[in-house]
Amino acid sequence: MGWLIRCTLAVLLVHSIQANSDEAPLTKLGAKTGPTLRFFYCYSCGYKKAFEQYVSILKQKYPELHVEGENFNPPGYNMLIAKVLGTLKILIIVLIVSGVDFGLPLTSIWQWCINNRFYSCILIFLIGNAIESQLISSGAFEIHFNDVPVWSKLETGRIPQPLELFQIIDFHLDMQFSEMDVGKIKFQT
Repeated sequence: MGWLIRCTLAVLLVHSIQANSDEAPLTKLGAKTGPTLRFFYCYSCGYKKAFEQYVSILKQKYPELHVEGENFNPPGYNMLIAKVLGTLKILIIVLIVSGVDFGLPLTSIWQWCINNRFYSCILIFLIGNAIESQLISSGAFEIHFNDVPVWSKLETGRIPQPLELFQIIDFHLDMQFSEMDVGKIKFQT
């Protein structure tokens, strides 16, 4: 039974290391330069494709703009619960396939799972995936310009149209460059 706990912990450790290794690459100069537009989208809702379309549009219109995107993590403990549920799902499937006998009288549900391994594994897999998807679906499509929130689907209920996003970016670029020009005002004497 100790080996089962060690295997579970090893799977969780590897999964958490892989989740933390998705960092944005640096430019040739070794640092990010210029304005940055960051998208936080709900991957399970299918918004990654919308993000990729926006990236291609934005790279054509604003080549100096750095565009980054990542999954919007759900609030609270939903992500942790989903990870634990996913690990538990795999563990139960492994126990059913291996036909583990715990030395206790078998319940009718466990007996059915052992007798119908294929169906029970498929059923556990599909129900577990449905619950995990429900837990991690946020419906988010958030946009930040230089770490300042400029659009939130959670607040507006919709994704911005490209023209709206262009107006937002132009406004923030104008503000950024006007702040830089203020320090360069020369007084005539």
